Amino acid sequence: MRVLGVDPGLTRCGVGVVEGVAGRPLTMLGVGVVRTPADADLGHRLVAVEQGLEQWLDEHRPEFVAVERVFSQHNVRTVMGTAQASAVAILCASRRGIPVALHTPSEVKAAVTGSGRADKAQVGAMVTRLLRLDAPPRPADAADALALAICHIWRAPAQNRLQQAVAAHAARTPPTTSQAPAARHASKGRTA
Repeated sequence: MRVLGVDPGLTRCGVGVVEGVAGRPLTMLGVGVVRTPADADLGHRLVAVEQGLEQWLDEHRPEFVAVERVFSQHNVRTVMGTAQASAVAILCASRRGIPVALHTPSEVKAAVTGSGRADKAQVGAMVTRLLRLDAPPRPADAADALALAICHIWRAPAQNRLQQAVAAHAARTPPTTSQAPAARHASKGRTA
């Protein structure tokens, strides 16, 4: 499985590509940051993020894109920029038909370090260890993007099995009473 992790941001959008399967050693295929100038017009910054992500998608051809789920912060301006960059990443992947998964920061930290409260240094150290790198990727946005990709590789099989189990259960379960009247009403007009 090849996953492009995206740590969204307008000034620095972290990107990292990891390949592998759960339970086996993982391989980093690329890591970096898409940067935009803070003083540029918002539209130009969003276009720059899009162009940067498109280059990563062209070069690495991921099967999945994992994006950090935007969460509420105290700084509304920061959250807006993060949400906008996140939307660009989702759009770029969806335009190509690549499935997108959203992971919360605490979910990613827990998957990579074992603790949902880990700090950036701990995440960077574990990413370095898991991918057998010489040093933690810099800046932290790049390490976070790799952590997102790792999280998705490790969690996707379990999430897929859960979704399949829910779908199988729904297929076996008879309609509830709230669904039954609609079904009866739909069949009234038919003649035998």
